[in-house]
Amino acid sequence: MIDKLEMLIALARERHFGRAAEACHVTQPTLSSGIKALEQSLGVQLVQRGARYIGLTTEGERVLARAKTIVAEARAMKSDVAVAREGLSGTLRLGVIPTALSSIHDLTRPFLAAHPGVRLRIVSLNSHEILERLTEFEIDAGLSYAAVDTPMDKPAADRSVLLYEESYALVTCARADLPASLRWADLGGYELGLLTTDMQNRRIIDTNLARAGISVSPRIESNSIVALISHVTAPHHATILPARTAAFYATGRELACIPITGGVSGIATVAFILPPVGRRTLLLDAFLKTVS
Repeated sequence: MIDKLEMLIALARERHFGRAAEACHVTQPTLSSGIKALEQSLGVQLVQRGARYIGLTTEGERVLARAKTIVAEARAMKSDVAVAREGLSGTLRLGVIPTALSSIHDLTRPFLAAHPGVRLRIVSLNSHEILERLTEFEIDAGLSYAAVDTPMDKPAADRSVLLYEESYALVTCARADLPASLRWADLGGYELGLLTTDMQNRRIIDTNLARAGISVSPRIESNSIVALISHVTAPHHATILPARTAAFYATGRELACIPITGGVSGIATVAFILPPVGRRTLLLDAFLKTVS
């Protein structure tokens, strides 16, 4: 039954029989047969029939929601049994916001050093994608902003480990007349390149600039920090990044990182966002002990 539920989940995600079969490592006829067998077992039609994938029926959508929970708990049980039998092992899957990628190693290296049998998979996702992947049980935890709405309508305090409050820095080309620090109100004279508006970090920056009376229309927008850094090459061209990230990317370059003081507090707390307690694996629990 579990393998057939996984086929249904893959089909709903891929919206294509061939890609779903490939994701499940089976042939397309095998996947189709598995879906039909699941329908016969449940006594309802799950997939709208057509020459190609159209969508799920109303009953199919209901089964899909339950299937995700069942499959996630089955995977967690399988992982926990393997840990009990073989010791801590397996792959920990983390979704990480782009602005935290440069410092994630501070949190993961001690865990990897303590558990040689563990592997790590890190995926760069924005804050909303992290919530979606957690809801879909496609990652074990997400490094994101605590202020973002959390999934499954449960209190954030039950599903987050607070880590630190972000501070920010202006990254621009180095020159002798740069100040030691800046206020948000001082940034109006720079031609800024910023992350795209789908990024929570950009929304935090926009909030701080707006509170300081600065209206910004970035000349460059990108979802890539590397792309922004590559354009900081001339006087008065700059980007705004979390201080940790800015220091990482500016190392060894002719760039200056100028701390930005003030700003709105409490909106940029970085945290590990977690699934409900009942769906956490022993692998995730062991990892959380190293960061809490």
